[in-house]
This record gives sequence, structure tokens and C-alpha cells, in this order.
Amino acid sequence: MDDFCQVFEPLLAQMLLPEVVGQSRPKTRLTLSEIMTILIGFHGSRYRTFKDFYRLQVMAYWSKAMPNLVSYNRFVELMFYALLALCCYFEYCCKGEVTGTSFIDSTALKVCHKNRANSHKVFAGLAEWGKSSRGFYYEK
Repeated sequence: MDDFCQVFEPLLAQMLLPEVVGQSRPKTRLTLSEIMTILIGFHGSRYRTFKDFYRLQVMAYWSKAMPNLVSYNRFVELMFYALLALCCYFEYCCKGEVTGTSFIDSTALKVCHKNRANSHKVFAGLAEWGKSSRGFYYEK
């Protein structure tokens, strides 16, 4: 994460508009890589809420690795500044090679009402009957 941020931050500074005199980005004790590490750690954890993760995991166990931790409320304010960096990190560093068909979810695509399934011609040969906990349906 540190290696990515060392390359990303100078590139971002080149692309941003120049700062207006008297206005500056809020100062923080946490680095961009620390913010991103905490956010990625939450998504890999089993905590249901970010607040519990930050208070019970990060502040309790990660404080030696990150001695400049801020309060939960301040961290929530800082999360916004890591959004662009996280998107770029996932786009360029975390993409795998596509090897075939990808499925996003297993939601049924209802083709038509069950009473009209026998006369339906658009998906003839592709759609079929299926069954779920909610009953029978004609789906693709």
C-alpha cells in the first residue's frame, strides 16, 4: 500500500488544480496509505459495522503499527480523501485477468408471467422453469 501511495500522491498533485491562497486541505496525522489499509481491512473483516471494527480492532490492536490514530469521528471525515486513491488502487493493482464468464449474482431473471410461459417466443430454448423458496418461475 505504501509503494502505491508513494507513486500515486505525486501524480495526483500534478493533476489537481492549484490551491487557492488561504485554503488548504485539512491536515491529518494519518497517511493516505494508513487510511486505505484500515478501509481494506474492514472489508476483509467479519465486523458488521465500521464503527465496531475501528473501535474494537484498529484502536485496540493496530495502534502499535499506526501510532497516530485519530478518533472514530475524525476518521469518518478522512475516509472521503481516500476514495479516489482506493478506486485507482483497485483498478490498476487488484484486477485479475478475465478467464471466462463472470457471474455477479444468482438473482433470477423473470422472463414472463407463469401463465404465458408456454406461448413465450423471445427466449424460446433459452428460458426454462426454475424453483426457489418463493415458488416456481420461468427464467433465463
